[in-house]
Amino acid sequence: MTKVFIDGSAGTTGLRIYQRLAERRDVELIVLGEDVRKDPGARREALNGADIAFLCLPDAAAVEAVSLIENDHTAVIDTSTAHRTAPGWVYGMAELAGQRERIRTSKRVANPGCHASGFIALVAPLVKAGVLSADAKLSCFSLTGYSGGGKKMIAEYEGSERDPLLDAPRQYGLGQTHKHLKEMACLCGLESPPVFSPIVADYYSGMEVCVPVHEELLAGGVEAARQVYREVYRGPVVRYVEDAGESGFMSASALSGRDAMEISVCGSEGRLVLTARFDNLGKGASGAAIQNMNLLMGVDETAGLIL
Repeated sequence: MTKVFIDGSAGTTGLRIYQRLAERRDVELIVLGEDVRKDPGARREALNGADIAFLCLPDAAAVEAVSLIENDHTAVIDTSTAHRTAPGWVYGMAELAGQRERIRTSKRVANPGCHASGFIALVAPLVKAGVLSADAKLSCFSLTGYSGGGKKMIAEYEGSERDPLLDAPRQYGLGQTHKHLKEMACLCGLESPPVFSPIVADYYSGMEVCVPVHEELLAGGVEAARQVYREVYRGPVVRYVEDAGESGFMSASALSGRDAMEISVCGSEGRLVLTARFDNLGKGASGAAIQNMNLLMGVDETAGLIL
């Protein structure tokens, strides 16, 4: 029986992990009472008593939590931004080349960011295959449900007297300093991060990450890109879909509540849109974390996932 502790189980990501793991028979959850869940001594004991610890915390608290671990046994899956490009940490996206085995043998796994997951899934394999140059100047826009903003944003959107401005999609990260940019460039091997336009809209969950490109940027053209995706994304979690649209539309909430990701290529006449659709709370957060836990445990990586 694998002992698991979720540090930060009251947050959106931690709560979904807890709900999924509560149904597992191969996992024993270490749970702290409400009166001690923030107590350093109780957290230290729980972290050191766990085989696997999820950190669903702000960056500074995640760094502190790692410092509380005093053994070489506890494996950590950190869902914060703190360690995603840090030395000694493995980026927890199993679909990247060679990454699945690195995750299996690691004690420190950094769970990907939600927007970053889609961008990296689209761009990294093309750069690795030589279809897209590392010096390509890219842009990216990403639609997300409001659950991606955590409890505070959920309360704002679901409040009885909410701001009317929330009725329309809202772009953010306007200063081009979004916290996911560093991992987006690093994991893709890009020389420059993309111009990034994240947009939150009035629906609970689901994400659609889009990278528009002129076909001339792709060595071998659109068919070369599609062939890379066909070879790389055969499942079980991420799949290439030839036609992902819905009668000329593409809903960002299509995979809400699921842990899968769909990759597709749209466009014509040399102008293309590379698209990844998934749930910001699924493959963009909790689902990816559980997939990483499964790999660490040596069990089927889809165990407990909704695909």
